[in-house]
Amino acid sequence: MPRLVHLIRHGQSTFNEHYSATGTDPLHFDARLTELGQRQVAAARERLARDDYDVVLASPLTRALQTAEGIFGGRVPIEISPLHREWQVSSCDIGRSTVELVAEFPHLNFGGLPDPWWLHEGPPCELGFPQETEAHLATRLVAFKAMIAERTERRIAVVGHGDFFSRLIGRHLDNCEMAEWVIDG
Repeated sequence: MPRLVHLIRHGQSTFNEHYSATGTDPLHFDARLTELGQRQVAAARERLARDDYDVVLASPLTRALQTAEGIFGGRVPIEISPLHREWQVSSCDIGRSTVELVAEFPHLNFGGLPDPWWLHEGPPCELGFPQETEAHLATRLVAFKAMIAERTERRIAVVGHGDFFSRLIGRHLDNCEMAEWVIDG
């Protein structure tokens, strides 16, 4: 079992920017980082430059991949894990195919990622895309906790998403905020 797990929320995305300003879903599927998000990632890279991790587990949503690479690229191995993708309730939580991800991030290994890796079933929202049920999210949280508990690395950074992390630790992280996760058995 790891001795230290840091949870890091992705930098500001185009979805976050629009939703904060309007309160509406802008239909930004698999949203990318904004310029502010990129600056947040650069600041986090500087802040975490001396922290030593054995592995980074990144969600396959683009904003998390950009964040993981921006903070840890070239110094810590990055693995892709769909278990901690965002709770699929908004357009930005709809992923892209592994073919598209490999084309954009050719140096990352997407070999263990099923395609499609995001939820395709669930009740559609008024905008037409499927939403993940609370029960399905709860199942993923249990599976994520078990996966982390089985890891042999001592220091793990997990780059992911606000709603997923909120359900995991009981509080919402700001963009590029880091929280230490105390694994509760």
